Amino acid sequence: MKYRHPEKRNNINSKYLKKPDWIRVKAPVGSQYFETKEIVKKNKLVTVCEEAACPNIGECWQKKHATFLIMGDTCTRSCAFCNVITGKPKPLDITEPINIAKAVRDLNLTHVVITSVDRDDLKDGGAQHFVNVVNSIRQHCKKTTIEILTPDFLRKPGAIEKIASSKPDVFNHNLETVPRLYLKIRPGARYFSSLNLLNSIKQIDPKVFTKSGIMVGLGENKDEVIQVMDDLRSANVDFLTIGQYLQPTLKHAPIDRFVTPDEFENLKEIAYGKGFLMVSSSPLTRSSYHASNDFKQLQLNRLKKIRQLKIH
Repeated sequence: MKYRHPEKRNNINSKYLKKPDWIRVKAPVGSQYFETKEIVKKNKLVTVCEEAACPNIGECWQKKHATFLIMGDTCTRSCAFCNVITGKPKPLDITEPINIAKAVRDLNLTHVVITSVDRDDLKDGGAQHFVNVVNSIRQHCKKTTIEILTPDFLRKPGAIEKIASSKPDVFNHNLETVPRLYLKIRPGARYFSSLNLLNSIKQIDPKVFTKSGIMVGLGENKDEVIQVMDDLRSANVDFLTIGQYLQPTLKHAPIDRFVTPDEFENLKEIAYGKGFLMVSSSPLTRSSYHASNDFKQLQLNRLKKIRQLKIH
């Protein structure tokens, strides 16, 4: 039997916490959902919607919004929160960039989100493959705006510069949690390396929108979340997402608590006060949730800010 997370097999089962009413979602239904599923299958693609067991898959796929997971379905990291398969990945599929572009065209996407597994086995962490995918989409879907959600490219010289050269419309890299919890939740990553990645992309291309997200309900406190906000603003990050951590299996990191909708709203107000152009904060918020509409709002918010600066 092949285990999805062999490194977690010996973990002690955590206590199951019953989901509150505000975290429940409807089961996937509707013809558009199944049409999206067929397009993904036809092009032999992987989506983070499926691999990460996203609670919003029914809503998003019904709107033909899918987030593509490139470079395979197997990750070289073993984060305590993530449902993506861990292990030794297969070689890169050189046909993936064109297959992604075909799916974007078939789904008629005006905005697409491309993410990936961590590929520590590759010399550049897969940076060039990201560039190839972005270039392919640009070639075949000229009106589609592109958002990339990348790994940290830890200890991969030149990877940041490669990624920046693709000039995505939005560059996203999630911090995921507060610094204190990194060794427990994200042991293969380093908080300040991730922060530096976001800062470096902005320095190379000040026009690109930068974005990052964290999960709450892992044991962090409010002051720590606010400090992460300050750190992200120091890196000139434009867009912050905050969502509830949902435990994929009993072997994964346990849920400390379910954060209430009112608390999410309060964090949103604080974040806007810090100067973020855009904040999405709710129990079901995920990195690519409502990404198309959020990108349009980001553009409007930047224009408003520029006008306000000119007035003053």
